[in-house]
Amino acid sequence: MDWLIGAAGALLVGGAAYRKKSLTLSGFAAAFVMGTVYYGAGDLFWFGILLVFFITSTLLSRYKQERKAELEKSYAKTGNRDAGQVFANGGLGMLLCAGYAVWPHPAWIFLFIGVMATVTADTWATEIGSLSRQSPRSVLNGRPLPPGTSGGVSALGTSAAVAGGALIGLSAWLFLYVLGESILSWWAWIMTGGIAGAAGAFADSYLGATVQYMSRCRVCGREVEVSTHCGQATEKARGWSWMTNDAVNIISSIAGGLVALVLGYIWM
Repeated sequence: MDWLIGAAGALLVGGAAYRKKSLTLSGFAAAFVMGTVYYGAGDLFWFGILLVFFITSTLLSRYKQERKAELEKSYAKTGNRDAGQVFANGGLGMLLCAGYAVWPHPAWIFLFIGVMATVTADTWATEIGSLSRQSPRSVLNGRPLPPGTSGGVSALGTSAAVAGGALIGLSAWLFLYVLGESILSWWAWIMTGGIAGAAGAFADSYLGATVQYMSRCRVCGREVEVSTHCGQATEKARGWSWMTNDAVNIISSIAGGLVALVLGYIWM
């Protein structure tokens, strides 16, 4: 029955997102599989956290979209998410959910919250930080960077990252409380989500500024994540060829998960 409920919920939410063009067809298929596993192998806690991330991220991607349209031309991934982006953001969480189903242990939960806090924090930082009226600064040396540059951070974006991670922490407490399985107090969950999310988002920015594969537009000279810009094919600027945006998301999520794991055991 749980698997059927998960499939129905994933079909409903994923289908709505596909109709709104927040997901491509491959993204819808990935979201359907993921949502089914999250509820089938898990319960309301796992599926609910996934929904908090997905719904808030989708809404923020639509917020003042016209102001962010130009910047999105430089990003490898936009608000119209494909299967790669869906799995990069929720695939690790799905594996942790399956791990918990096989061997129930708080460690899986802490890792999961850290992972989801990171992807939420990173998405919030991008979507809200791109609206900042102040130029982002390099995470490496603090120098001003053009808006949308990988590895750039801003006060607005950092605040959004902390808020996004904290929301995941608060949601964890709420869902576990409803299920009668509270592990930490509400403030400990909020702290865990906020700190882990910010740490993971920082790791994402650091990787983006150092080893992420970046291209350079032959027309405007800007560093971008896409293969074409200004109507022309781009050329390699820097980074490791395998360190794509999805790879950066996965690695930074692992970092956030480990931070949450440590914090979880400190608060217990």
